[in-house]
Amino acid sequence: MMTVFSQLHFLRPDLLWALPALPLIALLWRWRRRRASVWLHAVDAHLLPHLLAPAGRHASVGLAVLLCGWTLAVLALAGPSWRQLAQPLWQAPAPLVVALDLSSRVRASDLPPSRLLQARAKLATLLRERQDGEVALLVYADDAFTVAPLTTDRANVALYLDALDPNVMPRDGQQAARALDAAVLLLQQSGTREGDILLITDRADPADHAAAARALAQQMRVSVLGLGTPDGAAYRADDGQIARAQLEEPSLRALAAAGGGQYARLTDDDTDLRALGVLQARGEGGDRQQGQALSWQDEGFWLLPPLMLLALLAFRRRALAMLVGLGLVLPLSLPVQVQAAESSWWQRADQQDQQRIAAGVDAYRQGDFAAAQQQFAPLQSAEGRYNLGNALARQGQYDAAIAAYDQALTLRPGMPDAVANRAAVEAARKRKPPTPGSQGQSQSQQGPSQPGQAQTPPRQSNGQAQPEQGTPAQTPETGQPDPAEQARADAAQRARMQQALQRQAGNAEAPTERPAAEAESAQQREQRQAVEAWMRRVPDDPGSLLRTKFQRENERRRQEGR
Repeated sequence: MMTVFSQLHFLRPDLLWALPALPLIALLWRWRRRRASVWLHAVDAHLLPHLLAPAGRHASVGLAVLLCGWTLAVLALAGPSWRQLAQPLWQAPAPLVVALDLSSRVRASDLPPSRLLQARAKLATLLRERQDGEVALLVYADDAFTVAPLTTDRANVALYLDALDPNVMPRDGQQAARALDAAVLLLQQSGTREGDILLITDRADPADHAAAARALAQQMRVSVLGLGTPDGAAYRADDGQIARAQLEEPSLRALAAAGGGQYARLTDDDTDLRALGVLQARGEGGDRQQGQALSWQDEGFWLLPPLMLLALLAFRRRALAMLVGLGLVLPLSLPVQVQAAESSWWQRADQQDQQRIAAGVDAYRQGDFAAAQQQFAPLQSAEGRYNLGNALARQGQYDAAIAAYDQALTLRPGMPDAVANRAAVEAARKRKPPTPGSQGQSQSQQGPSQPGQAQTPPRQSNGQAQPEQGTPAQTPETGQPDPAEQARADAAQRARMQQALQRQAGNAEAPTERPAAEAESAQQREQRQAVEAWMRRVPDDPGSLLRTKFQRENERRRQEGR
């Protein structure tokens, strides 16, 4: 008992200032009773004690009940607490944006075989070993470009590593300040309040330091990974000139200090990444914590039953019936947080939407796109409309999917994944497969992501469609398929499709029982195979895709005067 009283404290002690009002309540009570007496106006005050029966005992009981009820109410509101319970800790992990220097200086060989290959290997280690949190990848030279937006699917980001090369950049240069500004903008568009930026380069200038300070002012911490050695090595620039690239560590340390982060030189193992703290995402508001924390519990509800019993005395009639009703209702008045949390009646609208998104994502991953559509359809958020578009696209409903993407872009203008998926679905809708009237299911959409997490652009499960036998070769001059090779590929593809249809027609004589959801007619099968054959003609050249993407983005910025 002494231990309980020694730990007793109040969570809201400021409300205890209402207790000094007790004397004022007592005076107000006596004053009201004196005014309520009808004999005060008919009999002199000095004769009243001799003419009226004493009522002091009843008045004292009423006053005591009032003062006791006031005291219990104030103590309950003040939040008495004498015990602690373990509560799980959860903090949203801060996202990470990696900005890689793709200027011609990364061709230097002071980190054998080259800085570029070492940087690719380091990024692969980071994407493989990072435990949680979203990751995005930027590259920069004279300007900065987004390779992959923020996403939790780090395997999709790793698909582009082998395509990273100075040749994909529109112009040579080393504008780290533009990369830092682009990283801050990417983090802000995701809705996060703070994040981390990892810059991989060999030097920095005062403009870069100012950009790091601006990022820190926006709660974005900038760390630097030094690429190269102080001795340096020669490299050939894009203009054909031979120059020497050296690691300028003092400027990089100053940049990390301006950005509130850490600096480390690239090493053969992961000690550099551990020193920078990028292998584990930090939580919002500080370093990420694991486990549980002790939280003081508000025990004020234990004072409600006696307070309600005192409230019964205010009823002059039917007090017994009120007492019986109180006995039935009192157990329901105690807090039952677990049962309330399990009932949808006690959930907010955002909690119900989150449950729908989780159920829809599970159905989507299991291939039940119709069920996923039913879960996503009532959601009116940008993420809900985006996920609905993915589910509709996987069912071949391209027009409805484009409409859903448009709604997501209306709610969140410039949503990169919605823009990318809408373009892919629009291209699939306009594409005419070899078979007349065929319209198959597009296989280029990526599964939906959960809100709070960044979605991924559309692509095949391995990043790009893999060519197979019969895919036409490209001419080195134009990069377009050779006409003769294209004709042979089409003929070979038609022959394979005809053989497959003949085998399926022969197997149709032996009936087999298949679930209704897996049943597929010959026409649907032919349409699906035609679309898959058409998709296989896409060349597997992510470097060319990045180069084209960056050139178009650079041209658009030039036209906009940026």
